[in-house]
Formats: sequence, C-alpha cells, structure tokens
Amino acid sequence: MSKFWFNFPLPLAALYITAVCLNHAALAVQVTSTGPQMVKKAQGESVTLGCTYTVDASDVGDLDIEWTRVSQDMTQKDEMILSYTGGKQYQLGSPDLMSRLKFVGDPSRGDATVSVSSVKVSDTATYQCKVKKTPGIDSRKVTLVVLVRPSPPKCWVEGSEEKGGTVSLRCKSSQGSSPLKYAWTKESGNLPPTATQNPQTGELLIRNHSESYTGRYLCEVSNEVGTERCTYALQAYNPTNKVGVIVGAVIGALLLLLLLLLLIWLLICCCNKRCYEKDVANEIREDAPAPESHPGSRNSSFRSVLNYHVHPGIHYSSVGKADVTRAISGRSSTHTERSRGQREASMLASDHRPPLRYDSRYGYPV
Repeated sequence: MSKFWFNFPLPLAALYITAVCLNHAALAVQVTSTGPQMVKKAQGESVTLGCTYTVDASDVGDLDIEWTRVSQDMTQKDEMILSYTGGKQYQLGSPDLMSRLKFVGDPSRGDATVSVSSVKVSDTATYQCKVKKTPGIDSRKVTLVVLVRPSPPKCWVEGSEEKGGTVSLRCKSSQGSSPLKYAWTKESGNLPPTATQNPQTGELLIRNHSESYTGRYLCEVSNEVGTERCTYALQAYNPTNKVGVIVGAVIGALLLLLLLLLLIWLLICCCNKRCYEKDVANEIREDAPAPESHPGSRNSSFRSVLNYHVHPGIHYSSVGKADVTRAISGRSSTHTERSRGQREASMLASDHRPPLRYDSRYGYPV
C-alpha cells in the first residue's frame, strides 16, 4: 500500500482527494424532489413547487432554506422571496405574492415545498429552492408559466346563407393566452366536402351551400390550459330576386326624388306668397279727401266753440240748397272732377252770398 502511494503521481493524488471530498459534501445535503422542470397553470389555479431534501450526519451547521425568484437579466440579482433560518420564517417578497405563497410542510424536517394560490400571469418566473447546512448545500429550479384560459367564444355567420352561395362561419375568443387553436365540427356528422377551415383565425368556409349542409356546427377553441366552445345553427335560404330588388330600389329612388322636388316647389310657392303679402301691406294708399265745409258752417263751428250768442239786429248768410246738392254730386265723381266741382260750387256760393263785414264790436266778420 505504501508502495502504491509512493508510486502514484502527486497531482493525480491531490485531484483524487478533492473529488472524494466534493462527492462527500454533495451527498451530505440532497434535494430529492422530482418532476418536470416547467409547470404550466391556468390563471386562478393553485400550484405546488416541490423541494424535499435529506441531510447527512456530517452536516453540523445551521439549516438555511432560501426560495428566490431568478432574474431573467443575468446582470441583475435574484430576488429572495422566502427564507427559513434559525428556526424562523421570513417573507421577503411583494405583499401580493406573500399573501398567496406559504410552506406546505415543516421546513426543518426535510420538506421545503411551497404552494402558490390563485396564480397570476405576473407570477410567471423561474423559482429556485436552495438548502444549506454546513458544509452541505444543494438546490433545485422550477419554472412556472401562468396562462389565461380561452374565454367562451362567439359564433356567427358572415354574409347570407343562400343556397348555391359561399357561407363563412366565424368563431372568435376575446381572451386567452396564445397560441389559440380553433376547430369546427358538425354535431350530426362530418363537415361538408366543400368546407375548409383555418385553425388560427377560426373561419369555416363552405362553398356551394345547399340544404344538406344545414345543421348545428360546433366551434372549439383551446390552448395549453383550457378549452371553450360555442355553436351555430346553419340554415339554407332560397336566393333572392336580385333583379326585382334593383328595380324596386330604382323606383324608390325616383319616387323619393319626385317627393323632394315637390317639397322644393311648395317651399318656393310659400315664399312667393309671403313676399306678395308683405308688399301689399307696405303699399301707401291715398285716402279720400274730407269734404270741405262752407264758410257759413265754418263760422257756425267757430261761434259754437266761443260759446257765441246771437245778437239782435244782426243777420247771417245761409247756404243754399242748390249749393249743397252740387257739392254732394261732385264728391261722387273721380278725384279730379270732384276737386273741380268743389271749387266751382264754392265760387258759385260766394257769388250769391253777401260779402262779410268786420264788426269791431265782436272782433270777427259777420
């Protein structure tokens, strides 16, 4: 044996001793959890991240367990979210995550497994469990991917469902993590031979539609965490008379045009009528002149205003009946003849009346 160690090269001996020590240390603390390195869950579900371990009698140091969130940026530090050391638990992550993350078992007895309830898309990350008990140390990483399950899709048809035409059935889910896959099936049998579907867009195209293609069609949308579906009842209608529709549309347009022209004509007539009435209302009309009073009547009016009393011994001239008749007949003629007749009647009356004399006793002619 001494000859063996004496003949064994010194560098190789040192390497052998180091490997034995490392192997002994590695076997001291071991994380024994198994399972997939990636876990996919739907949003709102719960997930368990396993981390069971064993220790060796040679591990005499304090137990230290750390759960960290590995940073995707290699230049940034990992985020420690949960720690167990010295028999105490420390929550170091965000309050939102800490309210949903906890140890499943007793960390001091070989189970550092944690659970996360009501997972969110923001919880997607790589998590690392590290167990240290001097001189032993071991760790395990697991990646959590949180996906959104598809929302219930909506099924509808684009265009008409006429016989002989092309029918486009559509299916669309408003929410869901990509990739979403769509699949159409017919509840009562196979899809029509003329049908083609697109799994990415959710369109089912049926050419040369006929009565035999009618029925209930089912659309199913799915991703890695869920499946939803909707249905549509396809009908087949006789094609409409396109010529009749066009003729009816043209006739309707002409009637509408005639109605519009009639309305414009009525508006013009109404405006013209209002303008005419306004002009007539603003026209200046010549009133008939008032009948002229004879000098005698004027004197009588003047005397009545002054409360005149007849004085004895004074005589007044009176207007003759013939003069009044001429004046009345003259007013019934035209404006020019009436004026001329009034002047002649006035002159004739002045010829038959005695001239007026001014009486200083009374201050006016008598």
